[in-house]
Amino acid sequence: MRDEGITLRPLFGGRGDDASASSMPLLLAGPCSAESEEQVEATARDLAALGIRYFRAGIWKPRTRPGSFEGVGARGLKWLRKSASRHGMVPLTEVANAAHLRAALRAGIRNFWIGARTAANPFAVQELADVFASLPEEEKADISILVKNPVNPDLELWIGALQRLNAAGVQRLGAIHRGFGAYGETIYRNRPEWRLPIELKRRIPALPVICDPSHIAGRRGLVEQVARQAVAMDFDGLILECHCNPEAALSDKEQQLTPQELSQLLPTLSKRTGGEASAALKAFREEIDAIDAEIVVLLARRMAVADEIGELKRKEGIPVLQPERYCSLMERRVEEAEKLGLSPQFMRKVFSTIHDESVGRQINPSGNNEK
Repeated sequence: MRDEGITLRPLFGGRGDDASASSMPLLLAGPCSAESEEQVEATARDLAALGIRYFRAGIWKPRTRPGSFEGVGARGLKWLRKSASRHGMVPLTEVANAAHLRAALRAGIRNFWIGARTAANPFAVQELADVFASLPEEEKADISILVKNPVNPDLELWIGALQRLNAAGVQRLGAIHRGFGAYGETIYRNRPEWRLPIELKRRIPALPVICDPSHIAGRRGLVEQVARQAVAMDFDGLILECHCNPEAALSDKEQQLTPQELSQLLPTLSKRTGGEASAALKAFREEIDAIDAEIVVLLARRMAVADEIGELKRKEGIPVLQPERYCSLMERRVEEAEKLGLSPQFMRKVFSTIHDESVGRQINPSGNNEK
C-alpha cells in the first residue's frame, strides 16, 4: 500500500503474529540498555517465558550530558543476538549513525529503531538511509525499522524520516510514538500529544504505529495507564522497557518494569474486537456528525463577522489586537464553559485557536493564514 509516497510491506516479515489478527497488540520488550551478558540473558529468559517474541535492548545510548552511561557498545550486540536466539526471540536495537548500523548488520541484527534525537535530524536519517541503500536487495528486504517521533511535535519531520528510509528501499517500516519533550512540570516524562500519532495514522493508514508507554510515562506507576490508553486507542503495538533488576539499571531505571510487573500488566492489554457498531452507537455518531456540521457553519459565521470587524478597524485606524478585550472574552467563555461541565483547559485551547484565526484574517484579509 502507498501513502505519502511510502510503499510498505508487513513489519518483521509478517511472521504469523500480526497484531491485527490477534486480540493482543504486538509486544516488544527488553531493557533500556544492554549492561552485561548476564543481565541481557536473565531478562530475555523471563520475557520469553511470558510469550514476548520481540526483544529490544539499547547498545548505544544517546545521553544528554557527557559522563553518564552511554551503552556498552558493539560488544553488546553479541549478547543481544545470542540471548534472543536461545529463547526463540527476534532482537532489535537502536542505531543513530552509519557506524552503529554497519556494526549491527555485521552482528546479524536485522531489526532496528531510530531514536527521537536521530529522527529530528534529517542529516543523520539520510546517513542511515544511505547505508540501507547500499545493501543488496535480498538483505534490504529482510530489514525492519521503527522510527520514533522527533523530540518536538513535528509531524512532517516524522513522515520525512520514514520517507527517506523508504526511498532507500526499506519497506518494512513502522513508527513509535514515545511522546514529545516539554518545558516545565508535567505528569509525564514526555507529553503524549495523542493527536500527532492519530494524524500520522490518518495520513499513512497502512503504517504500523507502536506506542512507547515507558518513555511517555517516565515512571513505573504510570506505564500501565499509558499502555492501556494506547491499546484502547487501537495502536498496533507496544514497546516496553523491562529489566530483570530495574533498581540497578544504568539508565532509565525509574520507568523500567520487572518481568513480574509486566506479567501482571499483560492480561489488561487485550485489544477491543467489537466488530460492527451497535444501532445505539450509530445513532450517537450521526448526532455527532450533525453537531460537527453546525459547528463548522457557526465558525464560518464567526469568521465572517471577524472579517467585517477587521475592515472597520482598518478604516478607523484601530489596532487589530485588543489584549484587554481578549482576556475578558476568554475569562467569560471559560466561566460559561465550566458551568456546562467543560474543562477550562479545553476551552482555552478552543478559543485561543479561534482568536488566532480571527486576528490572522484581520491582519491579512486576502492571504493564507496557515503557518
